Parts: sequence; structure tokens; C-alpha cells
Amino acid sequence: MTVDRILPTDEAQDLLDLATEIADRELAPKAAGHEERAEFPREVLRTLGRAGLLGLPYGEEYGGAAQPYEVYLQVLEILASRWLAVAEAVSVHTLSCYPLAEYGTPQQRKRLLPDLIGGEQLGAYCLSEPHGGSDAAGLTTRAVRDGDGYVVSGTKAWITHAHVADFFNIFCRTGGAGARGISCLLADRSMPGIQPQMAERTMGLHASPVAQIAFDETRVPADRLIGGEGEGFGIAMSALDSGRLGIAACAVGLAQAALDYAVGYARERRQFGRAIVDFQGLGFMLADAATQISAARALMLTAARLRDAGRPYSIEAAKAKLFATDVAMRVTIDAVQVLGGAGYVADHPVERYMREAKVLQIVEGTNQIQRVVISRALAKG
Repeated sequence: MTVDRILPTDEAQDLLDLATEIADRELAPKAAGHEERAEFPREVLRTLGRAGLLGLPYGEEYGGAAQPYEVYLQVLEILASRWLAVAEAVSVHTLSCYPLAEYGTPQQRKRLLPDLIGGEQLGAYCLSEPHGGSDAAGLTTRAVRDGDGYVVSGTKAWITHAHVADFFNIFCRTGGAGARGISCLLADRSMPGIQPQMAERTMGLHASPVAQIAFDETRVPADRLIGGEGEGFGIAMSALDSGRLGIAACAVGLAQAALDYAVGYARERRQFGRAIVDFQGLGFMLADAATQISAARALMLTAARLRDAGRPYSIEAAKAKLFATDVAMRVTIDAVQVLGGAGYVADHPVERYMREAKVLQIVEGTNQIQRVVISRALAKG
């Protein structure tokens, strides 16, 4: 199904056309094989980087494309509709560049940011821990100042790109308990003591494995502190507002892919002498899915446009992430149902879409946390 988009510039349309061309050529044909082999598509990410698609929201002076978030998110949506693991990788990488881009000193940005967004390096965002995912303020990984650096010890969990990242944002405790004791350090893969653990055996996204990372007295230079000491929690929460929009875009793209496949199948599959799409039970199911996807896309873009205008958007980002990922879960389940028995076998991609949709309700803050964010805003008035 062709999505009718209103874009801010002709350049934005060119970017979406480029993303579609690369997604059709480099992503769609490779997705099933890489997922089956659990093989991370590193070269595909390099291709996207060289095409300028890994730094879309960041400034041109650092090698980015200076695109509004509404354009970046629609590129993500297109990528996700061909291969969710790649879109999620782009979203995580963009999130990983955010602390430096938004809170780094001019000297830090000039020295480090071009390499981060240039396409050859990939980032990881190290916030969650084995005993603290939603409770980010309770993290226990500690960084102790020692001369001209920090010595980091602790374990992070559920880290996308743990085994393949070139740089890591480490949120760690440099002060006392609670949010005010947290800081953000930017580490390189080459720094000793960074030890990715065995990959988790996940339900989906097999081509993008996650793992714990142990930091065993990892020494990080003091000039890699992003923001001041004690500012890390605010940086993390601000980054997650943007990251939640990235996940919403991934959810919209995945849901659109599931709907398009289900509609194509329903047009071809015949029972009782006619195409099954003509039966009201299935037709209404598909109509509901199409409506929900359009609503999710509109909510996502509303939040993005608030962000682009410099207006508060945190609550709208939470709504977009919550709604879009719930929609992706419903639509992928219904896509499997439309295909019936065929939907339950790996010959068709909808069973993979359904398994992949589940994680989107969990990452970047579970949907229960999004409801907490929204309800607290309502209570404040």
C-alpha cells in the first residue's frame, strides 16, 4: 500500500526515495536469511552510513544531514517495513549519538561527533542493568575518578550492539544514590575492560542480538565525560524521549509491512469461489488495521513536529511509542490470522513480524512506563 505523505521539502522526498531504493535492494532480499542465521548485517549499516542515513537529525557541520525529526522518522519507517533489525539498529545508533550531539562541549562535538555519525562506527546505549531496567535512577554501575580518568565497574543489560558497537554511552554512578548521582561517559571499543557477554536467546530480532556488558575497571579519560557530573540521568531521559519516537517509527513500519503482506495474500487466496479479502470478517479486520496504522503514524508525526518546533514533546512521544507499538502487536497478530495455517509457518514473514513486534512494547521504556509518564502528566494538570 502506497503511503501518501506530506513532506516539508523536495530534499526530504529525495531522502525517502533513496531510503526506499536502498531498502528494496539491500534490506528486503537479505532479511530472512540473516534472521535465520542470527547474522548481524554490519555491511548493510555501513551502506546506510555512506548514503548519509545514519546522521539524519544531526548538523551538517559534523557530517549529518540536518533533517527535521519528522523526515528522519519516516526514513526509519521505510527501513522497518523491509527489515526491522536494521531500522532498530539505526534508531539505537541515533540514540547513542544524542548525548554527545546535545550535551557535549563544542570541542567534544568537533573532535568526536563526525566519526560517530559518519557511517563507519556504530553506537550502543548502556543504561539498563540486570536488576534495573525501568528504574534507571537506581543503577549501580560505578565510575570512580582516578587522576585524569574514571574507572568504571559494573554490568549493563539488554544492550543492542553489545558485540559490534564501536562506542558506548555508559550511564554510571559518580555520586550518591538516586538520579543526581548519575553521569554519562563516552567509551571506545578499544578501551580495556569492556567485556560483552553471551548473546541472549531472544524471541525475535535474531540478526540484532542483545547482551550484557561487564565493565571490569574500564578506564575512560575524564574528557569523555558528557555534560557535568550528576547530569547523566537528565541526559538519559532526554535521549529516551527522542528514542521513543524512533521505536514508534519502527512499529509503524513493521505494522505496515504486516498489513501489506496480509492484504496481498487475502487478494490471492480463494475460498468458496472468491478471494478471502471479500469476506467481511477478514475485510473488516484489515480495515481496522489500516486505520490504526494511519492513526499511529499521525500521532508519531505530531510528536516529531513538536520536537522540530522546539516545543515540549515528551508526553506526546510517550503516547506515540505506546500506541504505535500496541498497534504493531495487534496488526501482526491479525496478519498471522488472515493467513491462517500459512501464517504460522516460516515460509511467510508474518510469523517473524509478530515475534518482532513484541520487543517494541518493551524497549525504550515499557508500555507500562509510558502509561505512568502520561498519567502523571494528567494528574499534574
